[in-house]
Parts: sequence; structure tokens; C-alpha cells
Amino acid sequence: MMEIINIILSGLGGQGILFMTRVLAKAALNKGFNVMGAETHGMAQRGGSVISHLRLGEAKSSLVRTGTAHFLLSLEENEAYRNLPFLSQGAKMYVNTNSKHFPREEAKGLLEKRRIIYRSIPAGSIAQELGAPRSSNLALLGYFSAFGEGPIGYKDLKATIDTISPQKFKDINLNVFEAGYERGKNTQK
Repeated sequence: MMEIINIILSGLGGQGILFMTRVLAKAALNKGFNVMGAETHGMAQRGGSVISHLRLGEAKSSLVRTGTAHFLLSLEENEAYRNLPFLSQGAKMYVNTNSKHFPREEAKGLLEKRRIIYRSIPAGSIAQELGAPRSSNLALLGYFSAFGEGPIGYKDLKATIDTISPQKFKDINLNVFEAGYERGKNTQK
């Protein structure tokens, strides 16, 4: 039996958490994974917290329990901190932030104690520079895919973005995803 992979995606309403979740879920389905998910919207339409739970494998419920997430992808730094309790020992965290001081001092102790690997990218700035300010979600996904740590890789995600993006956004979505991927590759050199 395959291990269950738990992913938490977080951010604020309007940042594209649900589209990012759809891309990951569809790519996982295309690879033959069983997929379960749940979203908690909160005040999504007003810029409030949005959390999406994604479970790949033989999961019995759609919600990720505290301390069991393998990955956290967050489009907003404060939302990343708010969702730290979901992360398991040795989990990996990818965060959209322009902060030169990420992670904050008060979070470092917990991250080190739980051996959580954290990485950040200014996904919002990258999307803005490419003329797609609402596509920071795809820059973050591209960055995540560059490290090859999840069960769904760069090629799977790129093909899914190509398939599910509305025609008029397809090229820009792929460009932003690619820019995030390149940033991730360059940070590993």
C-alpha cells in the first residue's frame, strides 16, 4: 500500500489557492493517485484565510490532521506561520514572501526542532514582473516543482497547467510557472 501524502495549501482569498489545488489534484489523478481534498474558505472573497487540504493515496478522510502534512505551500507568509501546526517532522514548506528575514526569528526554533525545511520565493513579484499579478500561485508551484520533492513533478504540473488553464491565460500561466521553476533551479546551483 502506498504512503499517503498530505499537502496543505494556504493563502488569502483571491490569491488562487483553489486553482493551485486543482492543478495539483488533477496532476496527481493523471499519475494514478487517489485524491481527496477539502477547502476551508473563511472570508475568501474579502481577503481572508483560505486553506486547502489535499491528500494523495488511500486516505479515509479529506482533512489533513495536525502534525501530518508533508508539504505546506503558502501564498502569504503569515498564513504559512498560522498553518505550521499541520506540518509533520521533516516536512517541507514553500512560501511566497519578499521578506529578507524569512522565517521570522520566533518561528526558527520550532522549524529547527521539527526539522522542517523551509524555502521562500518572491512569487508575487515574479508574477507582477511578467504582467500577471494574480498568478503568484503558479510561480510558487513552479518553484516547488524545481526541487523534485513531491510525488508530482515539474512535467506533470506543466502539462496540467497547459490542459486546465483557460485559453486566454494559458501562455501567461505557463510563463509564470516556468519563471518560478527557473528560480528554484537557480537557487540549487
